[in-house]
Amino acid sequence: MKPGKALVIYGPRQVGKTTLLQSFLDKTPLKYRLDVGDNIKIQNLFESRELDAILSYAAKYELIAIDEAQKIPHIGIGLKMLVDHRLDLQIIVTGSSSFDLAGQIGEPLTGRKKTLTLFPISQLELKDRYSDYELKEKLEEFLIFGSYPEIITSESREEKIEKIEEIAHSYLLKDILQLERVKSSKILLDLLRLLAFQIGNEVSLNELGTQLGIDHKTVARYLDLFEKSFVLFNVRGFSRNLRKETSKKSKYYFYDTGVRNALIANFNGIELRNDIGQLWENFIFIERLKKRSYQNIFSNVYFWRTWDQKEIDIIEEREGKLFGFECKWRNQKVKAPKDWLEQYPEASFEVVSQKNYMDFIG
Repeated sequence: MKPGKALVIYGPRQVGKTTLLQSFLDKTPLKYRLDVGDNIKIQNLFESRELDAILSYAAKYELIAIDEAQKIPHIGIGLKMLVDHRLDLQIIVTGSSSFDLAGQIGEPLTGRKKTLTLFPISQLELKDRYSDYELKEKLEEFLIFGSYPEIITSESREEKIEKIEEIAHSYLLKDILQLERVKSSKILLDLLRLLAFQIGNEVSLNELGTQLGIDHKTVARYLDLFEKSFVLFNVRGFSRNLRKETSKKSKYYFYDTGVRNALIANFNGIELRNDIGQLWENFIFIERLKKRSYQNIFSNVYFWRTWDQKEIDIIEEREGKLFGFECKWRNQKVKAPKDWLEQYPEASFEVVSQKNYMDFIG
């Protein structure tokens, strides 16, 4: 936190934002006020945009904290007033849906905010509690049930299934369904299920629209909502204009593998699955995303594929260099595609398998 800037914490529902905020407030020496976004009085206060009233609200406090801030109309303008007129004031707001909160605070708080994204528990964090050996013993649990805090702390398989089902079907779609433009959860769920079977494959909006009976523009809008509400992560194809490279289509990964498995109702063990390669790729991609975010590894991320189906799962472009990573569940030797080596001779290539994955994500 810094005076003169609001700290904005984004993240999916049930990921632990409120717990994190409350834990911090329990320890801070600052005199604080905590409010929740669905408090009507707070909504009316910020909606009024009355400077004197908003300054009076914060007058006796060193820290203002607002949970679920995306529910407050014009929250961005109100926070701007506080930041501009109370340079000594600390501010923390949390929001479960970035599309609403970002839209409200993005422009008003330009240069006046710091943003953090809180993900489901990362392997990087779990290394503080478990050894690499213990984490590898639990690997199947992470692949099947995901890494939400409630899931990791659940003791039985039945409890894990019950809770991840609730997260997948109740909490994650709640923000999206509250929008006036989305009337039915059926099409949203059908779209997510289609994508759950296409992890690692390029996605065609036209094909998805045909299968769902909706136009591709509606598909694109729904996919955008899934991205902004932390259900899906979109990856574009990498290309330096080589004729053989495909770059117009996207791939999608789920922020949590447990949510993905809940959507297709498949919690079978690894030995009974035919999609372990897809699960592994999704798991590695998202855990690497968490690591980059938490350790401030700044890079552009892509996949690479040619028209004749040569591919690399993850491409990182950072510090002027290219790094290629291929995700393989089995410990097997894989050579970099010839076209990749010829077009990008300075780039590196590495296979991420069970043998070395903790170095890559932890």
